[in-house]
Amino acid sequence: MNNTNISFNDVPMKEVSYKSSIIREVYFAGNISCMELSKKMNKSLSLTSKFLNEMIEDQIVEENGYALSSGGRRPLMYRLRKDLMYIVSVAMDQLITRIVIMDMHNNFVTPVTKVELPLTNNYVALQTLTEAIVKVIKDSEIDKDRIAGIGIGMPGFVDPKAGHNYTFLGANISKQIKISTGIPVFIENDSSSIALAEYYFGSATDNSMIINFNWGVGLGIIINGELYRGANGFAGEFSHIPMFKNGKLCSCGKIGCLETESSFIYMINTAEERIKEGKQSSMAGRLTADKNYEEKSKLFADAVTNGDSLAIELVSEVGYNIGSGIAILIHLFNPGKIILSGRGALMGNIWLTPMQQALNEMCIPKLARFTEISVSKMGYESELIGAAILVMSNVEEIYQEARQKEKLRKMIGRETKITD
Repeated sequence: MNNTNISFNDVPMKEVSYKSSIIREVYFAGNISCMELSKKMNKSLSLTSKFLNEMIEDQIVEENGYALSSGGRRPLMYRLRKDLMYIVSVAMDQLITRIVIMDMHNNFVTPVTKVELPLTNNYVALQTLTEAIVKVIKDSEIDKDRIAGIGIGMPGFVDPKAGHNYTFLGANISKQIKISTGIPVFIENDSSSIALAEYYFGSATDNSMIINFNWGVGLGIIINGELYRGANGFAGEFSHIPMFKNGKLCSCGKIGCLETESSFIYMINTAEERIKEGKQSSMAGRLTADKNYEEKSKLFADAVTNGDSLAIELVSEVGYNIGSGIAILIHLFNPGKIILSGRGALMGNIWLTPMQQALNEMCIPKLARFTEISVSKMGYESELIGAAILVMSNVEEIYQEARQKEKLRKMIGRETKITD
């Protein structure tokens, strides 16, 4: 990455590391004082002030007014320039992929592109994904050198370090997309990326469980302020807790998982079945076979908002089932907060009553009273923001790689592109 604001020529690696760390901390804080920044960086106030002034001169950081008064002298606040660089954020689920380019203030600078991309048994899914990303970048007319990285949240058993997804898309995902775009790529499980978004920019606290209600039911886990991935990176398969003796086959191949009676697909399919059986609903004749699940999910969410009795009945049933699963989480983890996020958050606080009913019946009161249950205010956009976080969490690595490339260009005395 090499734009008019940031250059790595002749910059010592230690300085590159420190300044990129400042960029990361300021991004996550949004707005921060020099004193707060020096504490987060564990560096002296004078050194932090020195680098901040240099970064203001280089048009990387900008002053952003004064903090609210707390009785003393109000400190000057700093933030990143929003056009310092851009991030390609990709939010995938089993059926739909969304792609958008974001600035340093998490604003969308392009329209959200939706791609119908079923992942199950799709052997060209990675190719289709790569082509879609390339097109969004090209259509944006943003110079690729101004794009810091591509962050992708995706369902499945994801190994972020290796860039593999053992459920969908296969091996070397990050490497293959990077080869095609020339931009660093970072991947993560979709529920984990949503958890990061809720933690850094939402209402999650240091010990929180974030439920990703979508076509399945995922879980992102924050413990002591860190994303918990488990021994192999696969923690959070909330969908596959064995909950029912219903004989229903789950997508994982087991019988009676939470997902079999607690997902958006379950609610849509059940609504169709009950309408056929004669149940009255505003959705009758609208949940037709020519519509995909994305369209049907919007119809269902609108029906809930408009008070459709069948839609509300199904949300109540599923909410109770999820609440039963939440009771298990509370008994095991004692979280401070549990947040319902993802596509399900589009339907708002209607989830809370049936969830609370399940907790009243199944959870030890002394434990339950210390856990706050809420619906995400970030809603369906949380995974896109989480994908941006994947890039900014690795900004030091990105900058050091860019600096090494510039050094190599200088050594070989030419400006040709260096391929990875």
